[in-house]
Amino acid sequence: MISVKLKLEPPTFDGRVRKPGTAFLALRPNPISSKQWKSHSYWRRILPELHQQYDGICAYSCEFIPLVTGDDTVEHFLPKAQRPDRAYEWDNYRLVCLRMNGRKGTHQVLDPFVIRGGWFVLDFPSLQIRPDVASVPLALLTVADQTITTLDLNGEASIKSRERWVKDYCAQDISEPYLCRNAPFIYMELRRQGLLYTIGQIMQFP
Repeated sequence: MISVKLKLEPPTFDGRVRKPGTAFLALRPNPISSKQWKSHSYWRRILPELHQQYDGICAYSCEFIPLVTGDDTVEHFLPKAQRPDRAYEWDNYRLVCLRMNGRKGTHQVLDPFVIRGGWFVLDFPSLQIRPDVASVPLALLTVADQTITTLDLNGEASIKSRERWVKDYCAQDISEPYLCRNAPFIYMELRRQGLLYTIGQIMQFP
């Protein structure tokens, strides 16, 4: 995972999301059913802007979410069921792919807005993620481990996805700038570890 900076709230956000959301909560301060939320999911109106503002990168997988098949979603970092007062606030939204959103649910994970560079390391050739115990504040180390487990960042699907990026890069099917734009965590780790030009020797792809 990488550090994500909060982007500016779109000019239309207040009128399209916050105001109608606030009006709904004034009538029903504590929605208790998904059906009630669904009929007032005004945050969906801003999804295109969210995708654009965060360059289409999933805050948890750190990979590009294709517009057509990627199932990009608005993830409420503070779950709306627990914090309805934050349900219609831009700074509570993270751009996340559907699978990662489902895994996170109401679990506690590290906030991409809080994460700092170097907190997570990508090991080669295993392509497994681990927290850097020397970088992550001691008070957050347990949550860092929970983040990896909760989001299944070392699960088969996640590793296969990272493997595809690295394999395509080693085969020169994608360029260094393309990898940087579309899989920034992988790129940053290759650069940090000085492996941008030698990773093929380490991975030994068939």
